[in-house]
Amino acid sequence: MASVPALARNWPLQSRNDRVSIRRAGTSRLSVAAAVSTSAPTGVVTREEVITSDPFNNVSENIFEKLNKNHHQNPDHPLGIIKQVIFDYFDEQFNDGEYTKFDNLKPVVSTEMNFDQVLVPKDHVSRSPNDTYYVDENTVLRCHTSAHQAGLLKEGHTKFLCIGDVYRRDTIDATHYPAFHQMEGVRVFEKAEWEAAGCTDVELAEKELKRALEGMVTHLFGEVEMRWVDAYFPFTDPSFELEIFFQGEWLEVLGCGVMQQVILDAGAGEGKKAWAFGLGLERLAMILFDIPDIRLFWTDDKRFLSQFQAGCFKPGGVGTKFQSFSKFPPCLKDVSFWVNEQFTENNLCEMVRGVGGDLVESVALIDDFTNKKTGKQSNCFRITYRSMERSLTNEEIDDLQMKIRAAMEGEMALELR
Repeated sequence: MASVPALARNWPLQSRNDRVSIRRAGTSRLSVAAAVSTSAPTGVVTREEVITSDPFNNVSENIFEKLNKNHHQNPDHPLGIIKQVIFDYFDEQFNDGEYTKFDNLKPVVSTEMNFDQVLVPKDHVSRSPNDTYYVDENTVLRCHTSAHQAGLLKEGHTKFLCIGDVYRRDTIDATHYPAFHQMEGVRVFEKAEWEAAGCTDVELAEKELKRALEGMVTHLFGEVEMRWVDAYFPFTDPSFELEIFFQGEWLEVLGCGVMQQVILDAGAGEGKKAWAFGLGLERLAMILFDIPDIRLFWTDDKRFLSQFQAGCFKPGGVGTKFQSFSKFPPCLKDVSFWVNEQFTENNLCEMVRGVGGDLVESVALIDDFTNKKTGKQSNCFRITYRSMERSLTNEEIDDLQMKIRAAMEGEMALELR
């Protein structure tokens, strides 16, 4: 099968650096006591809520600044436009209002909601502070909108779409950002429905899932070739990824599947079946609008924002392609160091972004070798600085690079070369 380009992350919890398989979770009953969500507006998340003196806390000022942006609630923002297009599809294809929409659920959730109630194994890498932003040992910034699945089911919602900003520590490049947006969809079936259809519960859920999502993708991309690929997620079985052939290449669009029975039983009660899907809004917007850099979604530059208005979208992004307003030159800086036991690339990128903010375009490993005599491992990373709004000066980049080098020696205890 042809390879599928990786863009902004979708449903799976794995980070780009984590390609190990997730072992299947057990089927013990789940508690949903801590998962009850609310459909009331969340209000502003304060700094005191997420940046604390707790030893587990690893939320930075840079991340706190993203928490109240809510770009998906702006009807003229590319993310708000994509959200509304999907909402419109579900209202058109099903009874208007049949699917309840949530776009204001609080991004600060319990670890039980974020991990346990969607069957993420206790030893999975996504639970590490290297991958997830912790407020304290039992509270995180949600890694996915699936964190609200059990709570919404417990409240009695059987057909819903949930969208919001999600947070993951990751490497830095044009398609990865520590804050992005996801949409979760769930549809619950009763026994009478699969009996009336003359099939099993799983057959009905899978058939209706694929019908709904193929229609949604056609609504977004127009008539395109599609294919279903078997996948594995801890919260669904069977699981699938939907790929499309668009602009000459195969692209992964979303992950989905039949909800694990233990999740459904704990949330909605026994004797039901459900499907669920998850997709990344940035992924779709970058494809449909030809947006080349994920940082653009967070800019206030009117040259970007003025290109998009509510109602401008047509299937396939026709007429709504992003027009680059400038491409300022990059500034490249390399830094070499001896790797210690505590080093991770995610921690390096988090520190670099904390110093350089969105002036950092990418952080890439360009050299890795081991000294044969000492056995010490050396890495060299290239930091690319580029503003999307202006030309950078050598003086300001030299200052940032010196601060990064000092933090590598001080905060990270790395020996620079």
